Amino acid sequence: MKEKDKEQIEKEEGEKQGQSKIKKVLTETKPAGAAEAKPVQAESSPTEKTATSGEEGKTKKLDKSKKGQWSGKGRVARKSRPRRGEEKEFEQRSLDIARVTRVTKGGKRMSFRSLIIIGDEKGRVGFGLAKGADVAISMSKAYIQAKKNVINVPIVKETIPHEVRKSFGAAEVLLKPASRGSGIKAGGALRVILELAGVPNATGKIIGSKNKINNVRAAFVALKSLRHEPEQKEK
Repeated sequence: MKEKDKEQIEKEEGEKQGQSKIKKVLTETKPAGAAEAKPVQAESSPTEKTATSGEEGKTKKLDKSKKGQWSGKGRVARKSRPRRGEEKEFEQRSLDIARVTRVTKGGKRMSFRSLIIIGDEKGRVGFGLAKGADVAISMSKAYIQAKKNVINVPIVKETIPHEVRKSFGAAEVLLKPASRGSGIKAGGALRVILELAGVPNATGKIIGSKNKINNVRAAFVALKSLRHEPEQKEK
């Protein structure tokens, strides 16, 4: 029995050695650099992919000639339009810029007050007074307010129609017509108002107060009271 067991073990070992020799021979007979062939899948084009995906995969190609526009049904960007320079409706001049404070429970609150005059030099003029946390903010608010307070100044024979004297508070203003070529003979806020209103010839005088705000208000009361006088027919 022992001899039979030895013979079987020897046979099995011989078979294993023979199989290992056959594998060595096969590996040596293969050509160098030959790799296992892997299945290559054909890459589909982007148009084929979108066609298979249905409506959600519609092509949205970007045209190089027209940047910012989709050739498909996607969102179309707005075209950049050149901005045209808009002419200003009114000319603007600042008469007074002051820093003012307001006392509150927590302390003092600082702000800026601006007084500006606007006009088109064609008979329209207005004034605005506003406050803001910054000078630019206060001036923009005053400009908006001035556009709401625009009045029309009557001009007859290149001057005002008649003499007028009006007051506001302690400020008093006197306006008189002037002959052609004399120009504006006035000072302070009254001169700025007449220039922006487009009055070529006039004489003015500020009487009483030196407060610019009250002087401006008095001047506008005077300009509002002007009326056209019927021209006398030459005989």
